[in-house]
Amino acid sequence: MHRRNSRRTALVLSTAALVAAPLLTACGSEAHPGAAAVVGGDRITVAQLESRVNEVRDAQRAAIPDDAQYSQAIAKSGGLTRATLHTMVLDKVLHRAAADAGVSVTRRDIQTMRAGLEQQAGGAKELEQGWLQQYSVAPARLDDSLRTEIEAQKLAKRLGADMNAPEGQALFWKALSASSKKLDIDLNPRYGTWDVQKNKRADSRTPWVREVTGTGAGADQEA
Repeated sequence: MHRRNSRRTALVLSTAALVAAPLLTACGSEAHPGAAAVVGGDRITVAQLESRVNEVRDAQRAAIPDDAQYSQAIAKSGGLTRATLHTMVLDKVLHRAAADAGVSVTRRDIQTMRAGLEQQAGGAKELEQGWLQQYSVAPARLDDSLRTEIEAQKLAKRLGADMNAPEGQALFWKALSASSKKLDIDLNPRYGTWDVQKNKRADSRTPWVREVTGTGAGADQEA
């Protein structure tokens, strides 16, 4: 696996924040047909979510032609649909926080980071495969993922938040929590709820929602 000096600030921390907070945003009383989530009035449709998941599965299939190994990869990422929705929502929260702080990312920023990571990884293909394996990011979405990483780093710098210190992390996530509240995030009940304090998706127990599992391309897409 390739080495790299930069780290996926937003995603790494959000994955580590597993303790549920006491305040969760409730699912809206109004239905949003066809929406996996509504963030700041913008819909993330179920079709968009499924498309993103399929991009990852197709990339995994192309990278792992052996059926047994592919099945193992699917098993290791069985919660891909929910994890992908979490990432899609968090990206919007981060973008709002960055915009509020006057932070922006240029194409040159992305190219510079990508060039450095490719050098560390041993090439463009190696970087794409490493990002796919570590973060379930399809090659076509790599630049978008790097943009998010740079945005998080710049936001932390603008806030004066040292992400290696608990105080700095708290300051960073406080800014994202403020953005979560402003955006009034509403998840489709099948995908859980959005925790505005921890900035992460949380499972909600809904016995009438049945999950479908399997080993196909859309195996982890909830019913």
